[in-house]
Amino acid sequence: MKKTLLLLVLGSAPFSVFSTAFADDEAFNGLESGLGSLYRTSNAQSRSISPENVTGAKGAAGMATTGLGADAARDLGQGWKVSPCVRIQPNSTLTLAEITGPGAIKQIWMTPSPLDNTRSFILRFYWDDETDPSVECPMGDFFACGWGRYCQISSLPVCVNPRSAFNCYWPMPFHKKAKITLENRDDKPMVIYYQINYSLGDVPSDAGYFHAQFRRENPLKTKGIYTILDGVEGVGQYVGTYLAYGSHGTGWWGEGEVKFYIDGDQEFPTICGTGTEDYFCGSYDFEVAGPDGKGRYTEFSTPYSGLAQVIRPDGLYDSQQRFGLYRWHITDPVRFQHDLRVTIQSLGWQSGGRYLQQQDDIASVAFWYQKGPHKKFPPLPSRDELELH
Repeated sequence: MKKTLLLLVLGSAPFSVFSTAFADDEAFNGLESGLGSLYRTSNAQSRSISPENVTGAKGAAGMATTGLGADAARDLGQGWKVSPCVRIQPNSTLTLAEITGPGAIKQIWMTPSPLDNTRSFILRFYWDDETDPSVECPMGDFFACGWGRYCQISSLPVCVNPRSAFNCYWPMPFHKKAKITLENRDDKPMVIYYQINYSLGDVPSDAGYFHAQFRRENPLKTKGIYTILDGVEGVGQYVGTYLAYGSHGTGWWGEGEVKFYIDGDQEFPTICGTGTEDYFCGSYDFEVAGPDGKGRYTEFSTPYSGLAQVIRPDGLYDSQQRFGLYRWHITDPVRFQHDLRVTIQSLGWQSGGRYLQQQDDIASVAFWYQKGPHKKFPPLPSRDELELH
């Protein structure tokens, strides 16, 4: 009884959502960290990949003698920030990390230069023997910051901090190996600072692989309906949505319902929400009156959900309202045993109190875990199709 009570108390600790409680006689693999397991020792090995240690090898960090910081370190030499970043040439792809497992990626930090073109920088993650990526996404959208502009995000799995620091804490286990690449689709070179922290250790047999898929339609191909995710087959759980929503209208745009079609659902889903702002854990248009008494969209960022970004018309080139929203299903993952499809309606209002099917600009990132191989993703939109208009 005392052992059970102790584990329950530890499991209820703040931010223990990524931890697992273990019986005293079980070996702790060290990969599933959180406040609930932080006191436990293990045989896991901590490693990190950055431009100062591109292989993550033990005892091999800070040894660079060439790099983009070599001139600044010319009076100090080796060991003094010689290679803090790397340059990626135009229309080329660089492998940021190759890791031999088993293990799990624990945290990723990166910041690009230039800062305002993150739709041109494409991240891809490959697990084990994959030839098709499990993650394929523009950099900014992957970190829930999709309009090429900084916005602060303070959530559990994703933080975006001043000035353009992208941080990811999604746990990403792998059995054999992991590879992360970054493609520069721009016609100019870009520079990337990054650090990928991971642990080597035993991965549970029931661990799913992390996936993130980007989509965009502008305008919507089907009036009033946007597909966030489709074609998923296997066993797993849906864990998050990022939405970059650009309104083409002048009124409220968020009456649409988010629907989850689970394990064979056809015309009607198993899970159906009550509206866009409701799904993102807000209400009534995210509207709060300002000091002048007029209602306005109000940004917020919380551990599980947020309207992190509102781009308001400026009377010149920012002529349309644009929004960045996230919803993480950390405490309420949507589990599936066979297949999954996720949609959202693009719905506003017209005269007579009637709904209006819209054809807005919607981009999304779907986040999920699943066991086994995944189906090949739809082609990523072209460079021109990704461009922000």
